[in-house]
Amino acid sequence: MASKFSLQVLFLVLATVAPHVILARDLHGHKSYPRLFPQHLAGSDKGNTIEGIHDMKIYLQRYGYLTNNNNVEITNDNGFDDVLESAVKKYQKFFKLNVSGILDAETLDLMSKPRCGVADFFTKDNEDEQEHHNLRVNGSHYTLFPNRQRWPVSKYHLTFGFIHQFPREFIAPVARALKSWDSNTMFSFSPAAHWPAADIVLSFERRDHGDGAPFDGLGGILAHASGPNEGRVHFDGDENWSVGVAADRLNLEMVALHELGHVLGLGHSTVKEAVMWPYAGLGEGKVVLHPDDIAGIRDLYK
Repeated sequence: MASKFSLQVLFLVLATVAPHVILARDLHGHKSYPRLFPQHLAGSDKGNTIEGIHDMKIYLQRYGYLTNNNNVEITNDNGFDDVLESAVKKYQKFFKLNVSGILDAETLDLMSKPRCGVADFFTKDNEDEQEHHNLRVNGSHYTLFPNRQRWPVSKYHLTFGFIHQFPREFIAPVARALKSWDSNTMFSFSPAAHWPAADIVLSFERRDHGDGAPFDGLGGILAHASGPNEGRVHFDGDENWSVGVAADRLNLEMVALHELGHVLGLGHSTVKEAVMWPYAGLGEGKVVLHPDDIAGIRDLYK
């Protein structure tokens, strides 16, 4: 079936970008990526008290492995307790690591990679729902937002727009990501006449930017997006971004493809090769939807 997304859309978008828009080299200088968690945490397990454990608790709470009831933001506790061990095991199980509850090197290395800021689990109930869902779909490991949140049939054509001086050179990678979803779903996309009022609004932001989910500078959280019916996509302006694959940068098209999956209703996948896998490495160029991504979106909108 012919794609619903015409290249004319891309040309129209590029033609309407303000000429004063900032370029990527003005968005950031090149910076070396820090390691999120120090190596001295390797081998930590229940009963240890080590500097850096509190940051680990905040990390696991942010992504749904610890509930907000644990109050890790205010306790400032570096003790490795039963609750943290359970959260580490849950993380290891989700990412198909050795489920030991120990912060081994493999677990720390994965946690230290840049990743999407959307949670892997939203509530304890959702954990059970996701695990059941993965079992009943043969060979699939995608997840969905709670209550199968999705766009109504009346919104299968979505408009998109860019705000906050979105760098002109990054519009084409976003357009290619939209085309990928267009080619594999019932959705079609076109630029909005008034960009801030679009169904999907994309922007670069830094640190605290007013949505309750602040970015953290270089490394860590690289982007996040809202689910269906909100349509916000934010890229961290402090990251090293690239158009295409570059050894020491993040591929914007790859990350846009992932975040747009959230906008359409997909959660994170446990398949490393899938676009909806939450981690992104420097120099990666994963810009083709995996069968798991396609199975998830088709299941959601069947």
